[in-house]
Amino acid sequence: MSVLSRIRGTLRRLAGRFTRREDGAVTVDFVIVVPAFLMILVAGIESGVTLTRQVILDRALDIAVRDLRLGRIEDPSHAKLRTSICENVVIIANCETVLLLELVEVPTRPWDLPAPGTQCIDREAEIEPEVTFETGGSNDMMLIRACVIIDPLFPTTPFGLGLPLDATGGYQLFAMAAFVNEPRDM
Repeated sequence: MSVLSRIRGTLRRLAGRFTRREDGAVTVDFVIVVPAFLMILVAGIESGVTLTRQVILDRALDIAVRDLRLGRIEDPSHAKLRTSICENVVIIANCETVLLLELVEVPTRPWDLPAPGTQCIDREAEIEPEVTFETGGSNDMMLIRACVIIDPLFPTTPFGLGLPLDATGGYQLFAMAAFVNEPRDM
């Protein structure tokens, strides 16, 4: 009997003994299933929180737009409108520092819409980007866009959800509303 055939025989016996043993079988299933289950659970939680933040941002913007349209905000400015929105946003941390607004008039004669895309705050820069903020006149159609930078709850889920991250590791939420200024008494 050659050395090679003895080695094969020994390996077959060891493999046969190994395949007949059942201890540790549950551990293998656990190791395979639990990480996949936890990934799905974490992605579900992150998706739910993200959608909740989006809905609350949309609602807060709608409330602020109603106040702006009806003239409840005296001498509207970027800071006053941002404060009005942030008063109604409870689930976004540091709302005053991560929210950027753009308010522009939409001309109705040529129907010239602003360029697509909303500008967001760059959290690495020390200055805020310059945005257009025009309150418009009576019966003017206005478009307001809001952008908030949000940090994910779990650092690995943005990759699973396909969220585009900025340089600081946050992702952007957008809200937009259009309204017509109410006629003002002259």
